[in-house]
Amino acid sequence: MIPLQKVHLMLKIGVLGAGHLGKIHIRCIQQISDYELIGFYDPDPATVQKVEKEFGITPFSSIAALVDAVDVVDIVTPTIAHFECASEALHKKRHVFIEKPIVTTPQEARELIQLASDAGVKVQVGHVERFNPAFIAAKDAIQQPMFIETHRLAQFNPRGTDVPVVLDLMVHDIDILLSVVDSEISEISASGVAVVSETPDITNARIAFKNGCVANLTASRISLKNMRKTRFFQKDAYISVDFLDKTTDIVRMSTIETEPSDPMAMVIDLGNGKGMRQIHFERPDVQPTNAIKAELESFYEAIVNNKSPMVTIEDGYKVLLVAYQILEKLNHSTGKILS
Repeated sequence: MIPLQKVHLMLKIGVLGAGHLGKIHIRCIQQISDYELIGFYDPDPATVQKVEKEFGITPFSSIAALVDAVDVVDIVTPTIAHFECASEALHKKRHVFIEKPIVTTPQEARELIQLASDAGVKVQVGHVERFNPAFIAAKDAIQQPMFIETHRLAQFNPRGTDVPVVLDLMVHDIDILLSVVDSEISEISASGVAVVSETPDITNARIAFKNGCVANLTASRISLKNMRKTRFFQKDAYISVDFLDKTTDIVRMSTIETEPSDPMAMVIDLGNGKGMRQIHFERPDVQPTNAIKAELESFYEAIVNNKSPMVTIEDGYKVLLVAYQILEKLNHSTGKILS
């Protein structure tokens, strides 16, 4: 009897938006054998001409035409167009990968959740730092952190200034925060300054959770240097993740009864008969990976294996809710969209 061979399912995918990030997505998709890249749509004729020539792929004349031709729609447009593009795709029961932030408002996100549920398809949000190899190397060590500090600083770039820095940059860290803290938020405070654009370019937010964890988040797009670091403090451990340099450092403390034989060991004597603690330093091996390629590959796996995506549409909605609560503290929200 001839054994049955597993049939490889190739998914047809199309990209909406071929700007800076859209071209990165196109390049990554071309490297993934599980996808057949059918083509792309972009409203700018000059961009269409450049992308068609550079990548040798088919341009479509409309969003609807592209959606009709594929199984999966990859939305890499400016945020303001996310809802229109995703709605078109979900109405036609297409799986959707959508860049962060998921949409412009929480109300739009709620509508998309309903559309996705009605369509019975998968939706993944592009919170790419979940796939950063430095965070992956640290994830298992992060256990009930009680203080988290993040700095996401970027040199000025006009691209992205159509939205506040909270929606442009801080959403990455909000997503990481919500993924590691298993508790509801109790209080949010924030301050920010609009320096070169019409909305805050630098913002600091303090998020307190009901379990006692506190997170201090800073995001800036007017810094002299780039930085993307997060530090997690928890009982007997400190974990530092550099999302930019892709390195992870872990410092652990253990209780010891006697002095270690290693003369180089770092030991703290707590005094008053409270014993000694030894400090251990670890630098996990961080495997180099392309995080955008990895998230697109994980979405394929979620579709063909009928599993929940790594970053769900509900995750994207929760991040947007927190972002808007921060914006409300900065007086950049009308309030009614949070109803």
